[in-house]
Amino acid sequence: MEKNSLKRTALFEIHTALGARMVGFSGWEMPVLYSAIAQEHRAVREAAGLFDISHMGEFQFDGPDTLEFLNRMLTNDLARLEPGCGQYSLLCQENGGVIDDLYAYRLGQNRYLLIVNASQLEVDWMWIKAQRNARHKSLQLEMVNRSGELSAMALQGPKAAEIIAGVFPAATELRKNQIAELDFGGATGWVSRTGYTGEDGFELVVPNEHAVSLWEQLMSLGQAPGLVPAGLGARDTLRTEAGYSLYGHELTSETTPIEAALGWAVAHDKPDFIGRETLAAQKQDGVSRRCIGFKMTGKSAPPRKQYKIFSADGTDREIGEVTSGTQSPSLGCGIGLGYVECAHAKPGTGIEIEIRNRRFPAEVVRRPIYRKSD
Repeated sequence: MEKNSLKRTALFEIHTALGARMVGFSGWEMPVLYSAIAQEHRAVREAAGLFDISHMGEFQFDGPDTLEFLNRMLTNDLARLEPGCGQYSLLCQENGGVIDDLYAYRLGQNRYLLIVNASQLEVDWMWIKAQRNARHKSLQLEMVNRSGELSAMALQGPKAAEIIAGVFPAATELRKNQIAELDFGGATGWVSRTGYTGEDGFELVVPNEHAVSLWEQLMSLGQAPGLVPAGLGARDTLRTEAGYSLYGHELTSETTPIEAALGWAVAHDKPDFIGRETLAAQKQDGVSRRCIGFKMTGKSAPPRKQYKIFSADGTDREIGEVTSGTQSPSLGCGIGLGYVECAHAKPGTGIEIEIRNRRFPAEVVRRPIYRKSD
């Protein structure tokens, strides 16, 4: 997609003023880095980073039948959520293939918010809308796609709570996956204690017209603790170290949550949801492949998406494919995620990654791939 046809967030001019390198991503012109990926990555691990995530989508639902409707759409069980809490969930097809992974928050008694991926925003909305019109017209609820009017940013890192206290003191009381509606400049904002980096942190959603003010306040408050603006490059290395899935990589319409090792986000005890039959059968009968994390055990170039994975048990067989790979700034070696035959998915199993027509040794590891104690 040409740059002049890409959408821009409300923070675009801030990014260009900071000298960010801008790239096309899911239809948006986004900052991939400001200084250097490894530098921004380390700042998030040691202090804090601020990411523009305004390209992501926000769907709001309200009405007495909202819980019933969303629980039929999503794999996890929203009935477990108290108001002010959220959970990771997936939107699946009837065959169990993943349409998107997302965060679902219960804002109030009958009010819910879904935060969805930019790459699947329109697909998600049309799918949910089609299900509503085809199967659930009698249910009482309103659904609104608020993505165009809202901006979002992620404040991540061990100093995140210290920094956010200067703008939203109440946010520091939130526990993981909790969300609060808080006032910002006379407007309502949402602050949740979650993130995509493996660090403590917050995701903040405000109306577009308040985005610049919030970004500037956070950057000013974060100057002493070491806050830096961070781009998509560091976001990707951080989430890979954390072992988090990315739609279009670990998750596609051809993969299921069970294969992706996300069975913990599937509530099999719910009476009905789209994909339930397939996922229940996979849980009971098993699957032929599974998503794993791995670490290179020798010197090599970084592994990359679509690189082939081979067995290291003497059979010399191709057993899978890398879905995400990078050089880990925290570990100083190549790491990645990928799918392999289940017989080779156990942590500690030796595998080989084909990089530039040569094979290099690696080991299957538990996720997260990087832990602070390492």
